[in-house]
Amino acid sequence: MGRFRAHLAGLFNNRWLVFVGAMWMQSCAGIGYLFGSLSPVIKSSMGYNQRQIATLGVAKDLGDSVGFLAATLCEILPLWAALLVGALQNFVGYGWVWLIVTGRTPTLPLWAMCILIFVGTNGETYFNTAALVSCVQNFPKSRGPIVGILKGFAGLSGAILTQIYTMIHSPDHAALIFMVAVGPSMVVIALMFIVRPVAGHKQVRPSDSSSFVFIYSVCLLLAAYLMGVMLVEDLVDLNHNVIVMFTVVLLILLVVPIVIPLMLTFSSNATASAQEFLLPGPQKEEPGKSTQSNEQPEFILSELEDEKPKEVDLLPASERLKRIQQLQTKLFQAAAVGAVRVKRRKGPHRGEDFTLSQALIKADFWLLFLSLLLGAGSGLTVIDNLGQMSQSLGFDETHIFVSMISIWNFLGRVGGGYISEIIVRDHAYPRPVAMAVAQGVMAAGHFFIGMGWPGAMYIGTLLIGLGYGAHWAIVPAAASELFGLKNFAALYNFFTIANPAGSLVFSGLIASHIYDYEAEKQAHNNHFIEFFIRRRLAEVVLKCEGAVCFFLSSMIMSGLCIIAVILSSVLVYRTKIVYANLYGKALS
Repeated sequence: MGRFRAHLAGLFNNRWLVFVGAMWMQSCAGIGYLFGSLSPVIKSSMGYNQRQIATLGVAKDLGDSVGFLAATLCEILPLWAALLVGALQNFVGYGWVWLIVTGRTPTLPLWAMCILIFVGTNGETYFNTAALVSCVQNFPKSRGPIVGILKGFAGLSGAILTQIYTMIHSPDHAALIFMVAVGPSMVVIALMFIVRPVAGHKQVRPSDSSSFVFIYSVCLLLAAYLMGVMLVEDLVDLNHNVIVMFTVVLLILLVVPIVIPLMLTFSSNATASAQEFLLPGPQKEEPGKSTQSNEQPEFILSELEDEKPKEVDLLPASERLKRIQQLQTKLFQAAAVGAVRVKRRKGPHRGEDFTLSQALIKADFWLLFLSLLLGAGSGLTVIDNLGQMSQSLGFDETHIFVSMISIWNFLGRVGGGYISEIIVRDHAYPRPVAMAVAQGVMAAGHFFIGMGWPGAMYIGTLLIGLGYGAHWAIVPAAASELFGLKNFAALYNFFTIANPAGSLVFSGLIASHIYDYEAEKQAHNNHFIEFFIRRRLAEVVLKCEGAVCFFLSSMIMSGLCIIAVILSSVLVYRTKIVYANLYGKALS
């Protein structure tokens, strides 16, 4: 019985369990990506025009991205408490919207609806922050894959929740809003004591590479399965029992990664390996001595990560500990004679730990931010207007494109993390070069949607989904490399402001105004007298048809993505020396 309890304790503190729990939490945390399916329901029930829907979309984007409160609470509160706050926000915000849309409570003005959408969507910033902070600290040497996979599952949540909603088979389309209010809150509450830092940097094992291969395989299988199911459900009229079976298989695929922490914990050598640490633990303190005496200087830990050869992680525990202690001793001696410079400068250099205020005065910080704003902001504009884009091109069902862009978004995040990690680990080249490629892909995607050719929506959602998703695997990892991990939560949540800032300009000021202008012009030309009578009585919701509805806005966003490529290229040029110092030693 005691051995079983020890195994359970080892499982609870296993960094792979935290990672898998974070994946589950993220798989229902990207509720903002469902706005393309929610907006037609809200628009029809509330009688909104496209500008009003765009205003709600900006409020949603602000809620999805303004995470300073989440970052602060994650620092001053236990992570479980911060996650509970986020779950309550999600439930209250979207629950109230559901009550209004279904007529169970009085209708509120647009500004109040914006507040509810903001509060509900802002709950997911707690989920994202807790998941990323926990797992990046637990896997500090695998930042790209970790960020890519976690952000990928957040992007895929749109397709996952859509499939679950299809299984519910409710004729009331507002039921999707209810599911968004209840589902993520329940999952997060169930996982809030699991997702946390567990000193994972001390749990490095030779099997970690094979574990990542397994996770990547599950990710690819999950994306392929969802794409196949979505196409079958769209093309064939299926029995409800078949849809239930498809959804059950989907849930099984989501659960499969749990085998990694289970095998690591309950395997024959689990007890011994659980005691293997990358670094030695703190010594017992003698009475009367300050706890500060046991703290190791910051420069020793950072230099140790730079100087430690890769093969050290693959040695047996005793030999690995011996080698690392020898290296530490050499570094202490080097520091004593001045060979290693102690960090006593007034401000950090790139690659060291920055505070947010220190990072805000760096040109590299703003190059990364502006490039993200142009690239991700234009992609989010497509996601928010996907319902109206598909309808304008003659598609009655919008959910297929919401699911498709969710899947491509997922693959873009997973692939962006994987490819950018190869770039930095194998070639010591700046990670933002992958972002420049992603922005070039997005420029082509906007062009296809703007032209409105047959099949353009399929190609456009593919390219934009991949490019947009890659941003959110590359940028957080690059920010942690250039500006450190110590204040990662604040830095990450500042970068997320790029999403609503871009959406405010591209969607709220450009796309929506062009759409409404073209819709009014079409209505004026087709039904001159009837249009003005019904318009005055507020009995008509304007719709625009044809490629002209989003042609100009798509061309503008394509051009802005090209500007983003230039900014990313400048950042690559400026940070070559930083990445050479961070990763070049591993190649020599």
